[in-house]
Amino acid sequence: MEITIIVILLILVVTLGYTTFNLLKKNEEAEDIIVSQKEFIDKMDDHISFSEKRLNQIDEKGMFKSDDEIGWFFNEIKVLQEGLSQFKNQPEENA
Repeated sequence: MEITIIVILLILVVTLGYTTFNLLKKNEEAEDIIVSQKEFIDKMDDHISFSEKRLNQIDEKGMFKSDDEIGWFFNEIKVLQEGLSQFKNQPEENA
């Protein structure tokens, strides 16, 4: 009777050990993916911020008029930039 209980517990320990190790490995892989995605998002945020600043600098000079083709194109770029600016990272308040 004791040997049966020991064998059952041994099988249970091995099974739980394997599943724990497997879940740990999957969790670490998911964390690596999250880190790489966060780095990508941070880079995109930097690009969006830079292009927004540069577009505002160009727009302050008033070099483009809305009545010509270049002015129309510039206004369309500004509309696209406004759409992209909505996706900038907001600083976390509770970090």
